[in-house]
Amino acid sequence: MKKQAHAYYSGRVQGIGFRFTAERLAEEQNVLGWVSNLSDGRVELVAEANEDTLKNFLTQINNIFGRYIQDIDIKWVPATGEFKDFGVRS
Repeated sequence: MKKQAHAYYSGRVQGIGFRFTAERLAEEQNVLGWVSNLSDGRVELVAEANEDTLKNFLTQINNIFGRYIQDIDIKWVPATGEFKDFGVRS
């Protein structure tokens, strides 16, 4: 079953390649959505995929950037099907 994860990452998560690494991982795993830096220093991520794929994708992000992440707020909702790819938003 496809799901959507809407996540906010806080900590020292900007300026470390977070968005572009997330984009690469998403493309490798066929995860759709987007990632963006927020003006308050957090990173916002919206991702859709099969639930197991999505959990693996989020685990990989945590494994790579865990030492920079202070907090993660994730909300799980049904997939909307609105995304055709995964991209970095400004």
